[in-house]
Parts: sequence; structure tokens; C-alpha cells
Amino acid sequence: MSWLTQPIHVIDFEGSRASGILEYGVATVLGGEVASTRTRLCRATGPVRDDDTAVHGLRVETVAAFAPIAEDWEYFAGLREGGPLAAHYAGVENGLLKSVWPYPRPSPDFARPGRAVLDWGPWVDSARLAAQFRPAAGSGRLESLVGAFGLQDELAALARAHCPPSRRGYHAALYDALAGALLLAAVARDPQWSRLTTAQLLALSTLDAGKREGLQQGSLW
Repeated sequence: MSWLTQPIHVIDFEGSRASGILEYGVATVLGGEVASTRTRLCRATGPVRDDDTAVHGLRVETVAAFAPIAEDWEYFAGLREGGPLAAHYAGVENGLLKSVWPYPRPSPDFARPGRAVLDWGPWVDSARLAAQFRPAAGSGRLESLVGAFGLQDELAALARAHCPPSRRGYHAALYDALAGALLLAAVARDPQWSRLTTAQLLALSTLDAGKREGLQQGSLW
């Protein structure tokens, strides 16, 4: 069954291990389109460095009135039960998520249908997929790939519809999640890639040859 029939939750976090997650954005992709979104600011759990603020624009006082992300356990555990998580260079988001909750509830292993696992992954990685889908795109930076794929106008329209007015640019969590979601949507428009199963998409999302072989379900094509 094509991966297009499976919800995939594209996640982006702003923050660090030191400060904790200060903002999250989630864009769920289904059928090659953005089906739903969610975002909010989160109280810091540690110091926010000036260098980090220069990137994401968030300070301790900006997020002080909000609940910490730890209060959203049910939401994130529910996402993992409903579909694979995705991110752009997913190792960063995986590490930040595990710093809050080391494990989800027992959840479907979308790489091996019929099994359950205690893990937030394996993840769909939009950066790894984009590099294989369009090798000539060059840089794996999110902004560069959105431009190379001709998605900037579509991203701006989605941001106007879904993002808070002050968070409609790169390094804002939902904006970046929407950018990753649009990269998946672009891949979905290709007939060969649209026929892949979720397990095959997950296999293509890892650079580890051993993991890829273990995840692979039959021929990619």
C-alpha cells in the first residue's frame, strides 16, 4: 500500500538540550497534502543562549507564560501511534524529543507492519529523501531545497493560513515543519515515489546501510 494513505507527522522544534524545547510545529501530510497543523510556544527548562535567540528569535521572557512541552505528552504519544514521525535531518528532532520523553507508548512499527515498538522512530527524513529524489539540488538546507523545488510561494501561502503572524519565516517551528511537509508533497507527485510503501520510505530515510537493509521490504521499485 502506498505511503500516501498513511498520515506522516512532520515535526520541527526550536530550542536546544540546554534550554529545552521552546516551540514546536507539526504538519501532518496525508495523500500528498498538508492535512492539519499544530504549534505553540513552550516554557524554557534551562538557559537560552543569545546565539540561539539570534537564530530562532525566542527568549526566556518570550515563552515564560507558556506550559512546558512536557505537558503535551498525550499529543505526541498520540501522533506516534497514528503514523511515523518525520523531520528535516530527523536526528536533531529525535534527540530533543527523547530528552523530554525517552520512549513513547507501545506504537506501531511502520517499518515492519504488524509489529509494535517502544521508540519514536524510525523517522521519515525529508533531507535524506530530497537528496535522492533530486540530487542536483545541492545543499540540503531547508531553505535551499524549498527554492530548488520551486515551493517558496506555496510555503508562504500555507504560512499565512497556519502560522502565527510573528512566526512566518525559517527557524520558526511550524514554518519549518510546513517546509518539510511540502518537500514530501513534492516527492509524492512523482509516479515512482508515490508507489513506495511506508516501509520503503523509511528505508530511504536512513544513511545507515545496515538499518536500511533491515527496514527494506522487497524491491524499492
